[in-house]
Amino acid sequence: MSIPYTLPTEADKTKPWSWDDYYDFPRDLIGYGEKSHNPQWPNNARIAVSFVINYEEGAENSVLNGDLHSETYIWEAPGGDPRVQERSLIVESDFEYGSRPGVWRLFRLFNKHGIKFTLYGVGKALEDNPAVAKSCVENGHDVASHGYRKGIESITKVCGAPPKGWYYGRLSPRSHALVWDVYKEMGIPLLWMSDSYADDVPYWKDVPSETGKENPEGMLMVPYSYDCNDFKFNVPTGFSAPHDFYDHLKNAFDILYEEGTEGMPKMMTIGLHCRITGKPARLAALKKFVEYIEGKERVWITTRTGIAEHFREKFPYKRGRLA
Repeated sequence: MSIPYTLPTEADKTKPWSWDDYYDFPRDLIGYGEKSHNPQWPNNARIAVSFVINYEEGAENSVLNGDLHSETYIWEAPGGDPRVQERSLIVESDFEYGSRPGVWRLFRLFNKHGIKFTLYGVGKALEDNPAVAKSCVENGHDVASHGYRKGIESITKVCGAPPKGWYYGRLSPRSHALVWDVYKEMGIPLLWMSDSYADDVPYWKDVPSETGKENPEGMLMVPYSYDCNDFKFNVPTGFSAPHDFYDHLKNAFDILYEEGTEGMPKMMTIGLHCRITGKPARLAALKKFVEYIEGKERVWITTRTGIAEHFREKFPYKRGRLA
């Protein structure tokens, strides 16, 4: 395949890649196949809907955090060169909008409608604004780790319990195995991971480090979405207006809902960011979508932990099986 970019001049001198039996997970290009898999959602729901709020503000690239340069990704004017060994006050203030009015605007919407969401919380961000974690716990929402070297400790400290799930976002080829190892070392159950975009239904993966073990536990993947995700307001090929976001979410929901009526229920994930959909015009589109799906029958709106717990109960891990 041709490539629409230029590789570094020294790329051909990079050490050749080699398979690692401990860290590398095999690819699966087949999945559940043509007829998919019926996850048997509670109350015979036709679709499971998971709202995810990414809480990252204060943990972005910044010299204040010991980084070499400023953030350039997922803000109102992305792109351009980062400021090296300098602060970018414009970028900082856009992120601060998310942690100041934006997050509370999103929380009010979901709490008003009685909807439980999953918070992808970066440990550093929650340390800087623990009121966000406190509100999630008090209102029964789900808090998962969104990275940070002390993510488990930070979330445990501010929420009173360790995260049951994990989503990196900017992961390395070894991240799946490393997160798995850390949870095992700490004796904490890892119910799910979401660094996958491969399906509309949860699925099990064999963990390479469990090869040969008598009682393997497997890794449950609850796929995330770059498709129904508000970060596309901040990329050139994404959403240009709030009604684009609403139309996209509605169309995705309608197709998945239809598949559910045909005996192939799916899950739908909506990814949100406080500094993006926490802004008024975009929140109006989200509010309209929430009201739309509330008018439908047999819709299960739940957290990612709720989905994982259901799937684990209905389809316990079996080596070599997706479900």
